[in-house]
This record gives sequence, C-alpha cells and structure tokens, in this order.
Amino acid sequence: MRVERLSRDKIRFFLSMDDLMERGIEKEDMWQDIPKVHELFNDMMDQAYRELGFEISGPVAVEVFALPAQGMVVVVSRGRTPSRDELDDLDGDELYELEVTLEESDQVVFQFADFEDLVQAAGSSYRLIGSGGSVYAYRDHYYLVLDTEMEAETLQKGIAVLSEYGEASTYTGHVLQEYGKTIWDRDAIGEIVRYFS
Repeated sequence: MRVERLSRDKIRFFLSMDDLMERGIEKEDMWQDIPKVHELFNDMMDQAYRELGFEISGPVAVEVFALPAQGMVVVVSRGRTPSRDELDDLDGDELYELEVTLEESDQVVFQFADFEDLVQAAGSSYRLIGSGGSVYAYRDHYYLVLDTEMEAETLQKGIAVLSEYGEASTYTGHVLQEYGKTIWDRDAIGEIVRYFS
C-alpha cells in the first residue's frame, strides 16, 4: 500500500491486488459496509498519519477507483474540522463520517522509470496485446495508458508482462493527458516497436 499527499486536505492511496488479497478483500467488497473494509480504512488512515501526518476527524470524502487487474486508487479528502465541543459530543466510533464514491476505470496505466524500460515492455507485449496505447512523460517517468477493451485473459497476460518492466501507476489517463507531455496519443506500442526494435 502506497500513500502520497495531493494537497493539504487530500491524499491518495494505491492498493495493489496483493494488498487486497492479504486482507481477504475482493474488489466487490469495497462496495459493502463490512468490518474488514472498515479495518482496511483504519489501517490506511494510520499509515497516512505515520507517513504524512495526515489526521482525519469530521466529514471525509472517499473516492475509490478500481483499476482492472491492478488494484485500486483511493482518494481521501478532509472536510471541515469539527469544533472541540463537537468532538467532545462524539464517541470513538463517530470520529469521522464517510462519503464514498466508487468508480471503475476502463484503462490500465503503467509507469516506467526510464525510456529503455518502456521500449523493452512494448517489445515484449506487442505480440500479446497489439499496437494500442498512449505514452506520456510526467514527473521524470514514462506512462503507458492502455484501454481494457480486450479479452480478460489477454489483459491479465499483458499486465503480467508489463509488470516485469514497470509498475502500476496511481495516475489516471486523464491526469496524464492534462498535466503530462504526450509522446504518442495512439498506437504507442506499435510505434515504439517500429522505431526502436
């Protein structure tokens, strides 16, 4: 589980499939109000406090983005901080109230430390997943964004190959389009293979 600060009142977690499996949580469980999901959220908030000094009390907005075959991105935003009198009136179980939004992404995003890793990943995955995708440069990394409109088994195998060279990213394709530099906006894997293999 990775956590990063987005702003003073907003943080983002990336939960891999392994993080969820270790806790016995399926993606579908995130839609339910069950104890193991509450325990996961409490663990996340403990980690956010330890690593970033991020404390919550009062209203909290939680956005959960399911990433196909990769895990989940969870964005937590603090609302207004309750007054001391309001805190005194709450018992320990009511320290925060959640407003949860759930979405499923139709994209897979991988980040690569350098361009050579991206070239290797494209070459190794080309025969399996074809020539699609977009590539962006952002914050000293390269990002490959793939649509998930392919057979589930092909997608799983493609993700396994890409994982050998990079890692799943917590950024969405929309963030990369907005803030990153577009290298290839379509057919990225095919273009990389054509020029660099």
